[in-house]
Amino acid sequence: MRVGGNIATPTKVRDVPPVYPPLAIQARVQGVVIIEATIGKDGAVDGARVLRSIPLLDPAALEAVRQWQFTPTLLTAVPVPVIMTVTVQFSLK
Repeated sequence: MRVGGNIATPTKVRDVPPVYPPLAIQARVQGVVIIEATIGKDGAVDGARVLRSIPLLDPAALEAVRQWQFTPTLLTAVPVPVIMTVTVQFSLK
């Protein structure tokens, strides 16, 4: 099921920030990687794939998202897996 309509967006309860790849820092690469994540019945990320890519940042973004934890999504009081889009921001300060 996709988030939207009667399916509420799950709340992130554990956020793991991405590790900025040294090569991307040297190359001064920054931006947003957009990922489609499948959130399981228990709120864990069961799968993730890149929708909008920045090649030097994709692996770090996927690694971070796979460690995120969300509240379970309930449909008529029963936990269900959902698919949602998440963004991972990389910014050089």
